[in-house]
Amino acid sequence: MRRAVCPGSFDPITNGHLDIIARASKLYDVVHVAVMINQAKQGLFTVEERIELIREVTESFGNVQVESFHGLLVDFCKQRDIPAIVKGLRAVSDFDYELQMAQMNNGLSGVETLFVPTNPTYSFLSSSLVKEVATWGGDVSHLVPPQVFEALTKRLARH
Repeated sequence: MRRAVCPGSFDPITNGHLDIIARASKLYDVVHVAVMINQAKQGLFTVEERIELIREVTESFGNVQVESFHGLLVDFCKQRDIPAIVKGLRAVSDFDYELQMAQMNNGLSGVETLFVPTNPTYSFLSSSLVKEVATWGGDVSHLVPPQVFEALTKRLARH
């Protein structure tokens, strides 16, 4: 079984994230989506809500498993016998940081990192930007899956 992980905070999952996960799901038998738990950061959505949204939008792929993790990603990989991390790169600036992380992860555990260039349509896209634009009333419906747009709209209406 070829296995890989797509890690991130996914607060919320965007069409850019979904594109990377979809492409990874064609390359690997099982793709684990690891939702990072960061106790120091207050997300817009709870970790459980993010997991549920990701499960909904990746259900049709048929080979995606979604769960949370905290700590080192390489420990998550070791516990599940996952030899590869798949990361999307939006720009050269992403590469500098991600290369350092890839080298550290490989040095710690031998886990390889596969960099996938982001679809140019999503090269500017980030969860933070989606939240900021949506908070100020901008239309982000084309940047996130419909279920996520609905959840985002409901959440922001309460704030």
